[in-house]
Formats: sequence, C-alpha cells, structure tokens
Amino acid sequence: MSTPALGVFPPKPSAIAELFAADKVLVGAIHLPPLPGSPHYRGQPVEEIAAYGLQEARTYLENGFSTAIVENHWDIPFQKPGEHGYETAAAMAVITRRVVEEFGSRIGVSILSNAGECSVAAAHAAGAGWIRVNQWANAYVANEGFIEGQAAATTRYRSRIQAQGVRVFADVHVKHGAHAIVADRTLAEQTEDAEFFDADVLIATGSRTGDAASVEEVRGIRDCTVLPVIIGSGITAENAAELLGECNGAIVASSVKDNGRWWGRAEGSKVRAVAKAAGM
Repeated sequence: MSTPALGVFPPKPSAIAELFAADKVLVGAIHLPPLPGSPHYRGQPVEEIAAYGLQEARTYLENGFSTAIVENHWDIPFQKPGEHGYETAAAMAVITRRVVEEFGSRIGVSILSNAGECSVAAAHAAGAGWIRVNQWANAYVANEGFIEGQAAATTRYRSRIQAQGVRVFADVHVKHGAHAIVADRTLAEQTEDAEFFDADVLIATGSRTGDAASVEEVRGIRDCTVLPVIIGSGITAENAAELLGECNGAIVASSVKDNGRWWGRAEGSKVRAVAKAAGM
C-alpha cells in the first residue's frame, strides 16, 4: 500500500486495531427478520429474532470471520434518520445484546437507513463497539429521498449519552446515493469530508447492495486518508484476495448466503471459502 497524505483530522489510534486486535477484519452482515413497527413484521417475538441473529453470528465467527454487524435489513422500505420509533432502538439493543454476550464488544450495529443516533443508542445499550452510518457527510438523493449527513447530530448524541466508545464506520461514495451517480464531488473530496467529520473507519462500496467496489475506488479512498479503510459490499471468494490486499478488511453478506441474496441464511462452507481466500 502507498503512504497516504497527512490527514485532515488529528491522528488517532486505529479503530480496527483497538476493536479487533488485528490489522485486517472480515465482518459478516446479519440481516435480521422484520422488526416490530416495520411493514413486514407479523408479530414474531423479539426473542426469536434474537436467536436468529445469534445463529447467524455463530455461522460467521465459527467459520473464520472476525466479527459481525447486526442490521435491520428486513425493515424495508427504510425510514429517514429521525423517523425511527422507540421500538426499533429497543429491539435492536435486545437482539444485539444477545450477540454481544457471546462474542463481546467487537460486534457492530447498523440501523437503516442512516440512523446514526438510533444506532448509537442501540449499540451503547447492548455493549457493542461500533456502528455503520452510510451518509456521514454531505447530502444525498437516495432511495429514501433527500438524506443529509448525520455526523453532527450523531457525534453530539454520542457525547450526550457518554457513548464515546462506540466507533463510527462511515461510507464514502455512498451506494444507492446520488454522488456515486452524478460525480458532483471527487472521491478524494468525499474521503476527506468523512475523515474531517471524525469518522473512525471509512467504507468503500459498490453502487448497490452486493455490488463490488473497484480496486481503483478502494485505492482512491485509501490514498486520501490516514484512517483504516474496509470494503462494504461485493466481496466473494473469487475477488477477496485482490480487494483485501488493498485495504483493512470487508463487510460480507450476499456471497456467503445460501441463496446468494441478502435475505438468505449465512452458509458455513461459503463463509469458510471467503475467509480462506482472504487469508484469515
């Protein structure tokens, strides 16, 4: 890897090293069944959803992955930040806590779409160590409509509830977002924006869920930041070695599901194949 230029935020310890005691990480995405309050929820007890999440986490971590992130992916169509109900934060905290009890604070939380404050609340209550926020800086036209970056609100809320230990993994060149389509800001500018707004780890993604980021995009982000960089979508056993050679890890889901789609179940043999290809 090349040496990045001096950053736009004062240097701080690597969140990857501190959370995972490693310089490279593989994260399995746990796509939960519908939660209370969402359109597809049909009354399933939260405890059953928690058992589902825990089993998914075991499949990832017992087959070579470093950790997992708990996501409310079946709560589609996603709400905008500030619209999520108390039931979402409560359910995510209870479910994530079950996973944290077995695997510790290396577990992450992502409440879609872009619910930074809600994610911090759930992660802090559950004892999770980090969250993913897709739109951290700037403003975007996305699937949900006009979405503003959540850095200012999320960091102030995190400080207010004394949850500074919850780290922020923030996307650059956000998938499903206008900047990736119209290219109105350069990749370097977007990278610096996310770092300047105090993210801890930057995420490179493809244009939508399951699409791979290009090697050029990963390098473009990596070379413009002093922060760790991971890939947020599109990792397979076939491309893992090449892409992970350029960064600090990846979040993986679709390629290790039994049906190759986000709504499937993580399959141990596919998880092991990606872990082996990544050298984990």
